[in-house]
Amino acid sequence: MSRQLELIATAPMGLEAVVARELKDLGYTDTKVENGRVTFTGDLIDICRCNLWLRTSDRVLIKMGEFTARTFDELFEGTKALPWQDWIPVHGEFPVEGRSHKSQLSSVPASQGIVKKAIVEKLKESYHTEWFQENGPRYVIEVILLNDVALLTLDTTGPALHKRGYRKLITEAPLKETMAAALILLSRWNQNPARPFYDPCCGSGTLPIEAAMIGWNIAPGLRRSFNSENWQAIPKELWQDARDEAIDSVRDDIPLNIGGSDIDPKAIEVAQAAAKSAGLAKELTFQTLPAARIQLQGDYGCMITNPPYGERIGEEKEIRRLISQFGRISVEYPTWSFFAITPTKQFEHDFGRKADKRRKLFNGRIECQYLQFLGPLPPRH
Repeated sequence: MSRQLELIATAPMGLEAVVARELKDLGYTDTKVENGRVTFTGDLIDICRCNLWLRTSDRVLIKMGEFTARTFDELFEGTKALPWQDWIPVHGEFPVEGRSHKSQLSSVPASQGIVKKAIVEKLKESYHTEWFQENGPRYVIEVILLNDVALLTLDTTGPALHKRGYRKLITEAPLKETMAAALILLSRWNQNPARPFYDPCCGSGTLPIEAAMIGWNIAPGLRRSFNSENWQAIPKELWQDARDEAIDSVRDDIPLNIGGSDIDPKAIEVAQAAAKSAGLAKELTFQTLPAARIQLQGDYGCMITNPPYGERIGEEKEIRRLISQFGRISVEYPTWSFFAITPTKQFEHDFGRKADKRRKLFNGRIECQYLQFLGPLPPRH
């Protein structure tokens, strides 16, 4: 199957432009940015490459089709007309997920059932059988109904792309790996990864680990597997070629100056375990330390952090004190740039200066500002 495919890289709200820039850097020039997704064209090898390389996207989907569906009949016929047999083998498992917004077909379970039935009918015609055991590889289908238009996709990823494979201990991380990567890419630290990098509220180490992976050009999906690796339609050698390319692209000769600290010693233990699992234990420095005792190493660095939000009564004073401490650090280290993702309205007041740039982002469901206090750029040599 060498025909061009319409692919979709899904994006968390507010990060569509970051995902589009990533795709452009990977060589995809025909991107179309929409709410929550970036559409582009590619071949089978591009499914492999994008799953391995995209740092800020959640999933890579194949766009199977899009059509008007105001009735169940229209949904059934439109779904049945699509080439499901090109992808799903006779033993494939094909669960259907769904969403509906501003559409006459508002019942998601009913719409899922119609899509499933239509695909079964199509596969019956292709495989001349009445029964599908569904005991093979997974082909997760999603139907999205928006303004009476049905979009049907096939998920090539499996567990979302923020699951990099280096975090063995399960912790409630306040920042997904995809968002952490986006904050780093938006800071432009990656344009000169020899610059110092520090996170004073590092928690389980997500920001420093993602920074090291970006600094060394390590593909974020290199340590995990994907649903479509088991698909008959994608030859195994394409996956092997994409992985070989990713391994050859690692630049582990770049010296890194990346560290993080946190007041919670248990969080630091988790961070060190994750860094070790990612093969970066020797490159990252983690320590249990309050913000008041931080000593930054080097000039022209980036401090990027996701400070605590203070959801409990009595925490607000502590957090405001922490933010003012960050402000003092910025005065003490005038060549550094400081970045924080926060829902805290008085952050700039407590920090002691207005942000040079701000960007609205959603950390999970929490509306935040990504505040950027920019220092001077390193001198060009």
